[in-house]
Amino acid sequence: MSLINITNLAFAYEGCYDTIFENVSFQIDTDWKLGFTGRNGRGKTTFLNLLLGKYEYKGNISASITFEYFPYEVREQGFFTIDIIREISPNSMDWEIMKELSLLEVDDDVLYRQFYTLSKGEQTKVLLAAMFLKENSFLLIDEPTNHLDAEARKKLSNYLGKKKGFILVSHDRSFLDNCVDHILAINKTNIEIQKGNFSSWWRNKELQDSFEIAENEKLKRDISRLSGSSKRTSEWSDRVESSKHGATNSGSKLDKGYVGHKAAKMMKRAKNIESRQQNMIEKKSKLLKNIESNERLEILPLTFHDNKIVELTDVSIYYDDKIVCEDVNFTMERGERIAIQGKNGSGKSSILKLIYGHDIPHNGIVRKNSQLIISYVSQDTSDLYGSLSEYADKQCIDESVFKSILRKLDFSREQFEKNIENFSGGQKKKVLIAKSLCEQAHLYIWDEPLNFIDVISRMQIEKLLLEYQPTILFVEHDCAFCENVATKTIEL
Repeated sequence: MSLINITNLAFAYEGCYDTIFENVSFQIDTDWKLGFTGRNGRGKTTFLNLLLGKYEYKGNISASITFEYFPYEVREQGFFTIDIIREISPNSMDWEIMKELSLLEVDDDVLYRQFYTLSKGEQTKVLLAAMFLKENSFLLIDEPTNHLDAEARKKLSNYLGKKKGFILVSHDRSFLDNCVDHILAINKTNIEIQKGNFSSWWRNKELQDSFEIAENEKLKRDISRLSGSSKRTSEWSDRVESSKHGATNSGSKLDKGYVGHKAAKMMKRAKNIESRQQNMIEKKSKLLKNIESNERLEILPLTFHDNKIVELTDVSIYYDDKIVCEDVNFTMERGERIAIQGKNGSGKSSILKLIYGHDIPHNGIVRKNSQLIISYVSQDTSDLYGSLSEYADKQCIDESVFKSILRKLDFSREQFEKNIENFSGGQKKKVLIAKSLCEQAHLYIWDEPLNFIDVISRMQIEKLLLEYQPTILFVEHDCAFCENVATKTIEL
């Protein structure tokens, strides 16, 4: 066991006005299994890069171990997998390599296949196994689940649960709950560490937020009450003081000493009230700083005249004479929220594209009404470029509504000035989601919409779908999201 010490860390990108970190200090035990969470654009990957020494920063980071970053960049994709593993961990014995792969339920035959022939899931598992074999290393694991199906995520989560000494960036709640023992959270104004998993951290955050909101309301009422009381007392003091001078001018025998004492007493009381009010204002200013924007999202789905939306009968999809899936049969009715699940390569995305209207080679029958309006969210964000205003104009959506949705999904106003190609992966996905929410449609088709999107935004999207209950067909590997949202599941 050793410690990683971060002291007075400060960092901002050159030429950028946004400060990512400012005077941040905390300690990490290298035996901990840390889940790293925070909204998109807060600096999770930036922090990992600072640990790796990629950027200049102010403050101090001290550690007696070596940081290793995942995903590992494999330059020679044509090499055999065993050679890639030995490049990463040259001192590993063959039996150690075999043991790690067996823990991940990866067949030994991958070792003597060229690396590029492995599936994305197999590549992820192989590289993580190799990196955990390195001695005296602390792993920085950046979103390993984005290319993994639900079953592969579960296996990887079980594997990580048996390890120690890593920081894991993930937005999958079930995945984190199963394999971490501490949460490292980037909040609005600070970084905090709590013992426990994501669910326990979230419960504590909700309790803290509820306390601060209630305390804020109480202080607002007290400040208002004291403000009125202070004003009345000050007015009384002024009237009493003026009565003393009035008595002098009229020749009255009123005791000026008594009146002056009473006026001074009232003035003192007014100042005490003002002091209490100021203390409450200062206390109030310390509240609500880390409460996340969790505003209500809206969608305006269209109601289709038929109850039956889509019907597939004996559909098989093939590419270059290779069958991807076959004999797919299902009917989708109005108001259903259907999750399509299955292993990577089982044809989930192809089914969605086929229903949307892409030219997908297939056999069988796909029935949908020609008047059916579909809103589609793709997995791919590589074609996003230009400003948000240009994108809204190109997509024929209301720019003000589009940007309002992005604000609710935690986009800063400064973000609106940047081009989309410079956004993070999660921010690009939010652009696609916001575009879809602007569109009135009978059917929403979303293909892995939550890749890279932060947990709080996922919860916002969940609430939206449960409240408005649009007809939606989607592929998503986040187990918690599927369990909460789907009314029916189709397994390929």
